[in-house]
Amino acid sequence: MQTHDRATTRILRGPLGFEVARFGVPLALGMGLQTTFNLVDAYLISRLEAQLAGPSLGAIGICDQIAALGTIISYGVSIATAAMVATRHGRGEGDEVRSVAWQSLLLVGVLGLVFGLIGIGFAGTIMHDLVGAKGEVAELGTTYLRVIVGGSYSIFFLLQVTAIQRALGSSKTPVVMLVSANVINLVLAVLLVYGPGDAPTVFSWGPPIARLLHLPRMELIGAAWATVIARTVVLVPLIVAVEWRFKLVRKLRSFAPDAEMIRRILQVAWPASTQLVVRILAMLVTHSLVARAFTTATDQRATIALGVVFRLETLALFVGMGWGSAAQTFVAQNLGAGQRPRAIRSGWLSAGYNALAMIALAVTFRFVGETVVAFFTDEPTVVQIAMGYLRTVSPSYIALGIGIVLGSAMQGAGQTRLTMIIDAIVMVVFQLPFSILAVTGQGASPVRLWWVVVATSVVLAASYIVVYRRGRFALTTA
Repeated sequence: MQTHDRATTRILRGPLGFEVARFGVPLALGMGLQTTFNLVDAYLISRLEAQLAGPSLGAIGICDQIAALGTIISYGVSIATAAMVATRHGRGEGDEVRSVAWQSLLLVGVLGLVFGLIGIGFAGTIMHDLVGAKGEVAELGTTYLRVIVGGSYSIFFLLQVTAIQRALGSSKTPVVMLVSANVINLVLAVLLVYGPGDAPTVFSWGPPIARLLHLPRMELIGAAWATVIARTVVLVPLIVAVEWRFKLVRKLRSFAPDAEMIRRILQVAWPASTQLVVRILAMLVTHSLVARAFTTATDQRATIALGVVFRLETLALFVGMGWGSAAQTFVAQNLGAGQRPRAIRSGWLSAGYNALAMIALAVTFRFVGETVVAFFTDEPTVVQIAMGYLRTVSPSYIALGIGIVLGSAMQGAGQTRLTMIIDAIVMVVFQLPFSILAVTGQGASPVRLWWVVVATSVVLAASYIVVYRRGRFALTTA
């Protein structure tokens, strides 16, 4: 593939600190923009009637994490694809690059169908029986979950196509597309959430348009539809841009499923998916323990608070994943080109850049977090619980980011099983038992649980630093 030799040359030969920053900043911004889908929804929902806004915020806080399980499994395929494509691109194997990209898209299509059917058919069971949500939070969450998980294909393909772009050395086009998707999402959400009814003054343009288009007031469910539609719409120009620049389909040797190639993708993908599922399960465990220990059918304030702060916290998670994507690309391409020391240095640099971003985010939440939380809900107890979480946990975002970025760098070398094992051990041996202890027995309180979250991030970061410093992992991408 000769189209982007200049981009590849920068990754393999350019000044490393500068090139990692130039490649990583757009990726971090792009992944950060992913969270604005959630934040826009949360803001619009928070401006509904008070008796509906609170339960709706609690519902989407839970649903985000459930929906993320499917997204993370698909993203494991994206991680494997990016590592395999970048390695082959570094070697100059154009036909192999196209084969991996196409077979991975077929695989993601199957995953989208499977998770869509799960969301439509089992949303109620998941909310009531698995999570333990109660009252109106559970009822609203069930309807929201059916749409957002039923439309999983949209986010699956969005992440997959942008992963292929990034692996081939393009980091700016996905940002443009994500900005466009967020604009579309905002417009659609205003129209579908409020419909022809009352809307905040800033969105007063929405109801007249909704009346003209005969759109109903859908409230929470409207936010779900807006997100799915916006992601679907932006997929079309994104796919066209990828094909125009990289000619992945026009020069493809075969469109038929290749069982051997799919097996090789899955061999790299399943540990990455499992690792990321473990991370999301850790958040779900926290949410479930709070719901079971500190809420009732008539008092959902703790769940609502956690729903707000987890939406804010995804900004730290996704920015870390952006810098992790940069590390993965640099590690994979440089290892593919036989430049191991440069590959390892790129991982440390990416982790350092992300640490600076996490410091800025932690300081922001520390000093203006109350204003941010009150932007979504002004219920005093909810704000108090939310700020207790942010003041305790936000400094640990630095450690969280180190774990994410160094883990992604190792995945670029194909070490997905090792990263899965590290995450699983930390969760099962450390986080789960200490979380249960924090909410049971004498002195049980949410704050004790927040400190377990902090300690988990620190233990995870320390584990990755130790393993990455050993530097003994070699290129194992299938």
